[in-house]
Amino acid sequence: MTLATTASLVSTAYAEGRGVAAFNAINLETVEAIAAGAETANRPVIVQISENAVRYHGSLAPLAHAAIAVASGSTMPISLHLDHATDERLVGIAVDLGFSSVMYDASQLSYEENLTRTTAVVRRCHDRGAHVEAELGEVGGKNGVHAPGVRTDPDEAAAYVADTGVDALAVAVGSSHKMTTRDAALDEALISAIRRAVDVPLVLHGSSGVSDDGLRAAIAAGMTKINVATQLNKAFTAAVRETLGADPALVDQRRYLGAGRDAMATETARLLTVISHQ
Repeated sequence: MTLATTASLVSTAYAEGRGVAAFNAINLETVEAIAAGAETANRPVIVQISENAVRYHGSLAPLAHAAIAVASGSTMPISLHLDHATDERLVGIAVDLGFSSVMYDASQLSYEENLTRTTAVVRRCHDRGAHVEAELGEVGGKNGVHAPGVRTDPDEAAAYVADTGVDALAVAVGSSHKMTTRDAALDEALISAIRRAVDVPLVLHGSSGVSDDGLRAAIAAGMTKINVATQLNKAFTAAVRETLGADPALVDQRRYLGAGRDAMATETARLLTVISHQ
């Protein structure tokens, strides 16, 4: 199967009032786990590679080519997305490599500078047929604990979407990145208010900290794209720890990385049935 486009996966979910999952990959095993989970759950998925993952590897191309190969060989629709990019040059590299979407993150800048830079990125990406996600109201976990004062304002969101031309909007509604517990309290009334105010799909970052019921409620309130990273990393790492702990003499990476990949695939499939309920 050829690569799907993020625009097609997100727009279909948006029109049908359901969620679409976007899961972060860090290496080949995690890409394979996401693809395997999608096939088990019989659901499409967006594979995301973050700027942090690119920094870890030193460049985007090696992991991108691996992800393209895995996604193209899957029986399920899979698209590739660049996540949390602050480097505009990296955005261009991702589009060159075949990513159909990028998330340009200028949320740490002033509103005016966020608007200016995002508008320029949108213009360049749209000229090349790429879908652009941006963030308004900084989601917690990147620079400290989430504070209510940085939650997204619906009226500001409407103006931002109209002025930038973004295709999807990540909003701050109570979640935080890198949470290892699933007890974040989302403001569902705020989600609904933003959903009424803007005419593009909304994106929930920091979804690992949200319970299954919380994810369902967020989608019902108006969220479309649901980003998950830490929850899958937890499953992978727990299996690696268990495997190495059971056999202190083990040195074959395939055995413990394979255990992590299998555990992540299982959690991927489970979360897909929660997020992409049919």
